[in-house]
Amino acid sequence: MRHTCARLGWTATAAAVASALLLSACGGGSSDQASAPTEDPTHVPASALASSSAFAHYVGTLAASDTAQPLDLTGLALPTSETEAPAAL
Repeated sequence: MRHTCARLGWTATAAAVASALLLSACGGGSSDQASAPTEDPTHVPASALASSSAFAHYVGTLAASDTAQPLDLTGLALPTSETEAPAAL
């Protein structure tokens, strides 16, 4: 009888350890999803500099705000076109 109780104790302990290992492997959040770096709102993306119409579209999609930082146009060669019609305001 004593041998049966000892075996039952080891079995219960092994089951508890296995359960704890399984639960710890499944639990907790994963940090695989790194937060996307926030884009600098004052930076003009390269796609907006592809043509004058792309730049006009980009600027037109910006939200009007009195408190937002202005676009940083330092060192940028803004696109121009001799063939495109002027954009309507």
